[in-house]
Amino acid sequence: MSTLFTRIIDGEIPGRFVWADDRCVAFATIAPITDGHVLVVPRQEVARFTDADDDLLAHLMRVAKIVGTAQQQAFDAPRAALLVAGFEVPHLHLHVLPAWGEQQLSFDHARHDLPAEQLDAAAERLRAELRAGGHGGNVPAQLGSAAL
Repeated sequence: MSTLFTRIIDGEIPGRFVWADDRCVAFATIAPITDGHVLVVPRQEVARFTDADDDLLAHLMRVAKIVGTAQQQAFDAPRAALLVAGFEVPHLHLHVLPAWGEQQLSFDHARHDLPAEQLDAAAERLRAELRAGGHGGNVPAQLGSAAL
């Protein structure tokens, strides 16, 4: 059975994609800790980060760094944070989010009731910054598509 993230990647469930390449995607979470919070997810179903091969992990980290740099610019954040947990969905994913302090880096701060317009606006802001940073080739043409 496909994971929730595979179903999002395959377009069965809507997603707000900011990045796509042949190995991974990044899409906005529906419960962001801060505006611009995205998940970097491999296309390959890997249950835990400790199960992933080193090449895949290196690629995910490279993409997380690019996304994090764009988040810092787009949201005027002093840092980009990286969280790896993986308890809710058994499909490796890296949480990358603009951060202003360690105290906010808790899933207890996730906002579950944001309107779609606010989630869309944050994703579009990040997509624009990724394009401005020279990564337009990896920004899907449409917000809701993981297509290259």
